[in-house]
Amino acid sequence: MDDSAQLRVWALTGIPEVSPGDDLAALILASAGDDLRDGDILVVTSKIVSKAEDRYLQADDREDAIDRESRRTVAADASGRVRIVESRLGIIAAAAGVDASNTPPGLVLLLPEDPDASARRLAETVRSRAGVDVGVIISDTLGRAWREGQTDAAIGAAGVHVMEDLRGQVDSAGRPLVVTMPCVADELASAGDLVKRKASGRPVAVVRGRGDLVGPLDLPGATSIIRPRERDLFHTGAAESFSAGFTAGRAAASGSSPGAPTDVR
Repeated sequence: MDDSAQLRVWALTGIPEVSPGDDLAALILASAGDDLRDGDILVVTSKIVSKAEDRYLQADDREDAIDRESRRTVAADASGRVRIVESRLGIIAAAAGVDASNTPPGLVLLLPEDPDASARRLAETVRSRAGVDVGVIISDTLGRAWREGQTDAAIGAAGVHVMEDLRGQVDSAGRPLVVTMPCVADELASAGDLVKRKASGRPVAVVRGRGDLVGPLDLPGATSIIRPRERDLFHTGAAESFSAGFTAGRAAASGSSPGAPTDVR
């Protein structure tokens, strides 16, 4: 079989519970041994990056932590207990990525301060110590609009192309590809999650077979995946859009300026 048509994905074993200040590169390399090769891509669960970076926050009320990490509410259910928000990182997700699972009492875990920078540091250290050119994806679990369930997606990336731009090429029938641009970083994150699983204690996966995606450390990171708001057709939920429209209409009727829409929280 043609090697270019194969993909191998496996989870590293033996990585211990991560604590603040731990050397993630050392833990990963100890688990991987001599098995890493040029072109491999490490998919690292964001939680262990946050733990190593001591992203714990004292918060008896998780909602207060979500407020702190949020720029705006995108959508909320009628009870207000389920909120989709735009986090300070620009990521739109439930609860701004604030995690209260598997944390000490009274503490919650926030996403890394700068996931792309975290990925660059990790990729640079692994490359330097192991002498192999690897890419790094930092992944987190996100829901999807219109679809049930969750999947892992890239929130940080370094040394790997996050998009595969096929625009301008032709399909098998000779028709030009106009908008085809797969987000390969998200696909890699999901592939890694299939072998890491959620409760297995295996937070790092290796993807082999897409070395063509690995490149210099200054490639655009996962921040470049986020769609700018001016091109986002669904940047606000139904109730929030109605509220903003009602406010604007009332202001127009009274002849005053509507000002900025108020988020529904």
